[in-house]
Amino acid sequence: MIILTVKFETALSENEVLAVAKERADQFRSLPGLIQKYYVKLDQPNRYGGIYIWDCMESLQSYRESELASSIPAAYKVIGAPQVERLDTLFQLRE
Repeated sequence: MIILTVKFETALSENEVLAVAKERADQFRSLPGLIQKYYVKLDQPNRYGGIYIWDCMESLQSYRESELASSIPAAYKVIGAPQVERLDTLFQLRE
């Protein structure tokens, strides 16, 4: 499994962030290879993110090249560049 974290600052309020996330949720549910996505609020003002769990690198790469991925900054009115980090899973505690 591959984990992708994305953190960003936004000009939107928390309610607006939630509305955008819920509006776009079905698009993420239908992504091939996406096992889970967690929508998170960071401990700094106006900072949010997503934690994505992918089945393999190919699925992640396909998503990164998609229109859905490229639409995130505009949809969430991201300020500056988002912080993106890819992590490889060594093992999981529960199966």
